[in-house]
Amino acid sequence: MDAEHILAAAIERKVRIRAVYNKGRVILAPHILYTRHDELYLDAVTVERDGAAPRETKLGTFKVQGLNDPRLDNYRFRPFAAFRPSDPKYAGATLATVQPH
Repeated sequence: MDAEHILAAAIERKVRIRAVYNKGRVILAPHILYTRHDELYLDAVTVERDGAAPRETKLGTFKVQGLNDPRLDNYRFRPFAAFRPSDPKYAGATLATVQPH
């Protein structure tokens, strides 16, 4: 399965993914998969980076091409309260998005 399908499946099931991003191991809670300038992007909450939790919980943007070896983690997550799938930056470009609680 390619990265796009793995990420879409994780979003649909609300399960975390594990991957390597910028040479570091990350665990992400993926919220939305979309295109911008003909490239795939993922907005996700970083749960862990190189074995440590981030200082703050926030939605980050990841270029899918830079996510290496993405795998489903099977741990479910709750959608981030500040996530807004109706944000104009996603208009007409969304491939998959988490559904609210």
